[in-house]
Amino acid sequence: MSDIFDQYEPVIGLEIHAQLLTQTKAFCGCKAAMSDFPNTHVCPICLGHPGALPVMNKQHVNMAILMGLATHCSIRTRSAFSRKNYFYPDLSKGYQITQFEDPICYAGSVEIEQEDGSVKHIGITRIHIEEDAGKSLHDIDIDTLVDYNRAGMPLIEIVSEPDMHSASEAYKYMVSMRQILRYLGICDGNLEEGSLRCDANISVRKKGIKAFGIRTEIKNLNSFRNVEKAIKFEIVRHIELLESGGTVKQVTMQWDASTQSTKELRSKEQAHDYRYFPEPDLGYILVTQDMLHDATMLLPELPLAMKQRLSHDYGIPYYDAGILTEDKSLANFFEKTCLQLSVKDKERYKLVCNWILTEILKILSDKKISINEAITISSKGIAEIVDLFADEKISSKIAKEVFSHIVQTGESPLQYVESKNLQQISDEHIIAEFVNSALNGEAENIEKYRAGKSNLMGYFISKVMKISNGKANPRMVNDLLNQQLM
Repeated sequence: MSDIFDQYEPVIGLEIHAQLLTQTKAFCGCKAAMSDFPNTHVCPICLGHPGALPVMNKQHVNMAILMGLATHCSIRTRSAFSRKNYFYPDLSKGYQITQFEDPICYAGSVEIEQEDGSVKHIGITRIHIEEDAGKSLHDIDIDTLVDYNRAGMPLIEIVSEPDMHSASEAYKYMVSMRQILRYLGICDGNLEEGSLRCDANISVRKKGIKAFGIRTEIKNLNSFRNVEKAIKFEIVRHIELLESGGTVKQVTMQWDASTQSTKELRSKEQAHDYRYFPEPDLGYILVTQDMLHDATMLLPELPLAMKQRLSHDYGIPYYDAGILTEDKSLANFFEKTCLQLSVKDKERYKLVCNWILTEILKILSDKKISINEAITISSKGIAEIVDLFADEKISSKIAKEVFSHIVQTGESPLQYVESKNLQQISDEHIIAEFVNSALNGEAENIEKYRAGKSNLMGYFISKVMKISNGKANPRMVNDLLNQQLM
């Protein structure tokens, strides 16, 4: 069966809907917020009352331009709005204001990393501005309710070229787009709350054939893993259907997480089904050179470039740099900590990286907070701990004790170590006394060690550390034990 699957090539394109972090909605002055009490951020414009006139949100336009520049798109100096007509209970005015023939951003690309470390370019067909619909709430006891707080929320839709040929590539593309949106600060990327959603278009064709197969669309995928699973399922379904002599129907599918399968939702709409026509109540979007210049000046270092730079400049493993740059604030914390080290070298940079990826990430995960919310964890404090350890003033055990304390109090590690007299003992004569004391009465175990039972070294080290209350320099302990036990 695997031989049959190897004969086909999947063709995948994604449509990502990103809700933007503007202060107000797309075409009115209502607060752009969904989490408040239902139907409190509404007005005649976003409810679609007759005669209510929309007004363009400049912040919405600027954020779309910023995303276009970050994905190497061309930016139209003049683009228009259209009405996309369709009925849904949560679309009270019966149409959506969007862009159709002349999107503000077009012909771009984004890079994704392959498993072998190579980079692949995925084309961006278009990025256009639009508004969101409301939200239907299905209550078994009451029936369907509608919350219009989301109606009119500012969106951009990012439409890729059909350049992806595996579920894994689609997954990586979506992760990359979310990272870019978050680095730009224009979308929080929260899939659970629906501020980032994805539709996937899938078809298959025999390898070597240029013509596209008939595609299906999977709507409203709300997690990275669901995107990957749904695409994998559809690829297999298409191939099995074609191999059995059937025909793929161009329909809209829905992913059912409970059964881990797709199911048909409705027939796939075409552009003419939406009866697009120019939005009569809004003028053109005019993008000036000043607007482009201002947006260019706001562009930050993007995730892939930052990952490559951190690995190169700080000498940390490329994989570790990838984990750090998943969250821009975490990557910034790493750099800020490195700048505060007393000695700037790659060994200490690696210690900072290890400390963040082990101790700090565990706390952030347990508390479900970001590094910016961890007010007792400061870059200065982590730099002090790393310096104390690297200078052999405290042991790794004491370093963890100090970290645990400052997480609770926010106190300076230097001050805490001094006040509790936790400095590591590195006086050779004192450590020699600890070693002699630990080996006293251990003649039998010493003979066993010399006879080849090397795992007893751990026992001897543990005994020395216990006698010294964990303050003896472990490296010196190891060296002196080796001398004594030869």
